[in-house]
Amino acid sequence: MNHAASKSSWSGRRVAITGGAGFIGSTLAATLCEAGASVVVLDSFDPRGGANETNLAEIANAMRILRADVRDKGAIQELVGGADVLFNLAGQTSHQDSMTDPLADLDINTRAQVNILETCRESVPDIRIVYASTRQLYGKAQYLPVDEKHPVTPPDVNAINKISGEHYHLLYNRIYGLKSSIARLTNVYGPRMRVRDARQMFLGSWIGAALSGREFEVWGGEQKRDLSFVGDTVSALIAIALAEPGRIFNVGGSSPVSLLQLADLVVSSAGSGGYVRREMPAERKRIDIGDFYADDRLLQETTGWRNRTDIEAGLRATIDFYRTRLSLYL
Repeated sequence: MNHAASKSSWSGRRVAITGGAGFIGSTLAATLCEAGASVVVLDSFDPRGGANETNLAEIANAMRILRADVRDKGAIQELVGGADVLFNLAGQTSHQDSMTDPLADLDINTRAQVNILETCRESVPDIRIVYASTRQLYGKAQYLPVDEKHPVTPPDVNAINKISGEHYHLLYNRIYGLKSSIARLTNVYGPRMRVRDARQMFLGSWIGAALSGREFEVWGGEQKRDLSFVGDTVSALIAIALAEPGRIFNVGGSSPVSLLQLADLVVSSAGSGGYVRREMPAERKRIDIGDFYADDRLLQETTGWRNRTDIEAGLRATIDFYRTRLSLYL
């Protein structure tokens, strides 16, 4: 599966995307518009999330944009009406925020998912759905790499609610025949990501700091992670949308690197900034999962998808993107 969506597969298809102004959603929207799909995106543009007006600026005329919340049933009806495929990417993604405001996380990551599924069941029962979940729900790895059969031990409220979202999608697949599939994403990075802080992902804040000539903090540093460039993630979501529904797929990243190795790469790629190593704060240590990298052979064997971007190339592309656009994202 190439990064670009096949025009033969997507030309004329009607596609809906929740969280479509976020960095994964907007990259997906741009890819599918280029492939000839008719795209509608929905986003609340909540300043605490990853949405950014700039993400859609160059492609806004090629799609329809709904500014609304996924908890709004009428807005979801408008979004999915007549759609062939729904990429369900919207959610509260901050693990720390889920611990300080668990009810808000529950509302967005669980109740809103039922709202979306009920609306699809009532209005577009033949729709295909790809639900974006997270590798966080596995918790501390009992073995590496982590495959889909690994026990699920959620380390925080966010992971519990994402598990609920998964189960609702699979339930509606089994009981009502909604063609739902699950994509468990690892650390996704790339152009259009949030870089003003670490609410979406720590790497974004590192890049924003380095390009601003500032130091960033590395907590711990020995932990190993795999990271997925957004182009690879988008091609995985597209591949899953075309696969047999009702399954869970890990979407892994490049070869794992330690956080210290990653910090060195960020600074060297940016040519500015620096970092200081710190002890992990107690509130974060309680929910940290340590080393993690995914086994995504099931996705590879099922769809032919491959992760094609190594971390050095992905970081260069990301940092080059922000060199001329940083002020739009800070």
